[in-house]
Amino acid sequence: MPELDTLRGVAILLVVFFHGFSVGTAGLSGLPRILVTATKPGWVGVHLFFVLSGFLITGILLESKEKPHYYRNFYIRRALRILPAYYLLLAVLWLLPRIGIVDHREVSLGFIGLSFVYLSNVTTLFGVPMQYGPLWSLAVEEHFYLLWPTAVRFCSRRRLAFLAGTVFLGCPLLRALAYALKLQYGSGYTWLVADGLAAGALLALFCRQPGRERRSVLRVSLLCMAAALLLLVVGLPFGILRSATLLGGGSLRVTLLNLFFAGALAAILLIGTSRWRRLVQVPILQFFGEISYGLYLIHMLCFDVFDHFAVRYIPSLSETAVQGHFGLMALRFTLAAGFAVAIAAFSRRTLEARFLDLKDRWAPGAPQPTTNRGQFTEEKKQIA
Repeated sequence: MPELDTLRGVAILLVVFFHGFSVGTAGLSGLPRILVTATKPGWVGVHLFFVLSGFLITGILLESKEKPHYYRNFYIRRALRILPAYYLLLAVLWLLPRIGIVDHREVSLGFIGLSFVYLSNVTTLFGVPMQYGPLWSLAVEEHFYLLWPTAVRFCSRRRLAFLAGTVFLGCPLLRALAYALKLQYGSGYTWLVADGLAAGALLALFCRQPGRERRSVLRVSLLCMAAALLLLVVGLPFGILRSATLLGGGSLRVTLLNLFFAGALAAILLIGTSRWRRLVQVPILQFFGEISYGLYLIHMLCFDVFDHFAVRYIPSLSETAVQGHFGLMALRFTLAAGFAVAIAAFSRRTLEARFLDLKDRWAPGAPQPTTNRGQFTEEKKQIA
């Protein structure tokens, strides 16, 4: 599904721009201030990744549900995709501060140990601060990989939809409860943010119903986006876009995003299997989508490394020095993000590719994310 690589590209660029311009707008005015401000909503890229993951993984699991070696094939393929680069990153995170690089970022053995078993989103429950931000969402996805295959294996589609719907509706309620109790309602705890994965799963279940017509998927797409728009209009006076309000960060802001992203995903699937496919199969975005996993892992670390050397050799481009100077901010971003993209592309074509090549050898016959793509085509008028 090449159009989904386009969506991945959008998601990762949102995140990279968000972190790359996190120095803020102090001292800026006019167009530069507007451009930097436009990067602030980039955190939503993570939630787009969740919806995409819920959709793709649920589709793969549904396709392989009745096939032999269900668990083995799924977990081998997931492990080969995510573990090598992930554990290499953990090793680098532990090593760099101890050899005097990125010494401003403290990465404790406790954090590394918890992240090793994908508990980086709940480290604060163990008295360990979050010491490398991108890892929290990977922990959420890993918990999804651990639990969802069993649900798909033993539940009918109806029960699976009920379960996903319960998660989709339950997470906002848990966020609201955490807000009311003055707990960490905005944290990345799995039980507070899994509704994006559930939204993607619900869309996959709907699209893969036998005989599902394209116009039905179009209606769902429009319904989701209309619901998101309605939530936005009704919730604006009550602070739905603000993080420190009950209706916003305390409950429904993420729900609004999940509805919109699910609707957008359905629309892009329809466009991507129509005569207008070129509109959503954008080569540059597909490139970023292809390297999105590695880029997500290392982009913040690359900014850290760049700042470490900039302080010593190019002081005018260090994080603190560029504040209030848009040209320098843009140059710092270009150099550091270019460094991250180069490493991610190299990793994808060398380290990650070596392990990806083992998928068909170690887990033969397992479904690919492209399974059933032909049933999305405009000519057949159905999606299943």
